[in-house]
Parts: sequence; C-alpha cells; structure tokens
Amino acid sequence: MVEMEEMPEEVIRKYLEAGRIAREVRDYSEKIVKPGASVLEVCSELERMIVEKGGSPAFPCNISINEVAAHYTPLHNDETTIPPDAVVKIDLGVHIDGYIADTARTIDLSDKHVLLLEASREALEKAIETLKPGIRAFELGLQIERVIKRYGFKPVRNLTGHSIDRFRIHAGLSIPNYGDRFSVSKISDNMAVAIEPFATNGKGLTREGKIANIFSVAKENPRKLDEETREVFNYIVEKYRTLPFTPRWLVPVFGEKRVEHAMRVMVKTKTLYVYPILVEVGRGLVSQFEHTILLANGDKIVTTR
Repeated sequence: MVEMEEMPEEVIRKYLEAGRIAREVRDYSEKIVKPGASVLEVCSELERMIVEKGGSPAFPCNISINEVAAHYTPLHNDETTIPPDAVVKIDLGVHIDGYIADTARTIDLSDKHVLLLEASREALEKAIETLKPGIRAFELGLQIERVIKRYGFKPVRNLTGHSIDRFRIHAGLSIPNYGDRFSVSKISDNMAVAIEPFATNGKGLTREGKIANIFSVAKENPRKLDEETREVFNYIVEKYRTLPFTPRWLVPVFGEKRVEHAMRVMVKTKTLYVYPILVEVGRGLVSQFEHTILLANGDKIVTTR
C-alpha cells in the first residue's frame, strides 16, 4: 500500500489525471449502453477512449449484466448483446504510470429498479463520508450494510472494495460491504482506496461462473512454457506487468490460434491468476457503484467524482 510521510505532488497529479479520465469514460458509457448493443463494441469503445484521453486501461472493461455481479469482459469474437430491460454494470479502470483510478456505475435500462441502484449509490456516498485515516475497514462495511438494508436489499457479502497501489489494483486491504468484524485493518493517510458497494434482491452472495476472460500474471519466471507461449508471456509482463488483462487484447498482436494455445498452457501451468465471472447465487439482480478515494497529506479526494 502507498504509505509514507508525505505523498509527492507528482504522484497525486497522476492519481487525479487517472481519475479524470475514468470519470469521463464512465459517464460516457451511459450514452452507448443500450438494448441490443454489442458488449464487445461497448467495452472496446470505452477502452479506446481511455487511450485517446492519455491513459491506459488498468484492467479490462467489465460489463456485467443482471445477476452477473462482476468480472465479465468479452472475448474478441463475443456476439453477446445487451438484452432489453437489463441492469448493466460498467466497471473500468485507468492508470497513469501505474497510478490507478477504479470506478463503476449501474445503468437500469427499464427504469424499474431505481431503488436497487439508489441503495448501492447512497451506500457509496455514506462510506465516503465516513472514510478517514484511522478508521477500521469493518466500520465502512457497517455503514454500507445499513444503507442497503434500509432500502430493503442485501449487500453482496463476498465482494469487497480494496486498497490500491502502483500497478496493483488490489493492494492487500479489503473494504467489506457489511459489518465484518474480522476486517480490522485501519485506513491510513497517503493511501488510495476503491469503495464499491454491491446491492442485490437475491441472497447476497456470489459464486464463480464457468466463464473466465480476465487474467493476471501469477509467476514472474514460469517454467514449462514452450517458445511460442514464452513470447506471449513476455509480452504480457512487459505490457501489463501485474495488472489484469484479457486475451482479446492479445489477438491483434499474435493471432487467435496462437493466443488460444498460449492461454491454455499458461492456465494449465498456473502461470496466470484466473478471474471467473461472479454470479449472484439466488440469480438476483445486482447493482454497483464505485469511486476511488485518495487520502493524501491530510486531504480526502474522490478522484473519480
């Protein structure tokens, strides 16, 4: 975690610039998330926009629909379209020189789930209001849980917010979405955190689905990689370091068949971490809102607002 006597102004500037880009791209998503829209085209356009504005994606754009809570990103040949009346979560990240902004919003295409969205949105605002150096993570989770339950919904208990460090989207400290008394770690000054309340009308838990299109490097110097796979792996390390990526980004560089082979080998040899999609166990609808907050030199800055 970023923790020092004083955070350099140059680091703060990079966090703020990443936040500005993330905010603009997140807000633009409302214009293109429509019934019948291609999930591949939506994610590709948002990622392209991040680059055009001077940033780099900190992870693949997540577009998680209805009961899918997180971690869905399309492959290069994905033909999925957004269904009518969907609840669509857009979760995206931007980095400037490794300094990350992570943000999300939910779009209700039916306007029938206003309260579900408001539950996670208000929970996020309450948690930000409560956030300060020295507070324990479970205290933030308790505030989130109270707001969501007041709306008549459940927080998703096995999804959390997190601390952020340079080139590390999850930097070790977790911020629960309920009053988890085991989450006793303290928030400190000179720390970046992402708070992301998930609310559901289901059972309040997720399970791993069968699809996994997001990965990150697990071994810095893996053995048992053939020459072609090693070349793909070296490219991943150089391009993305420890940040998550998707095979969709590799296909234009190496071609579909070579990427498919390399991914099979790297997953089999546990060279990569795998991030399966997460589905609400009761098939309930899930809403999510997220901001990145920078505690720096005594100030509290919501970089993605």
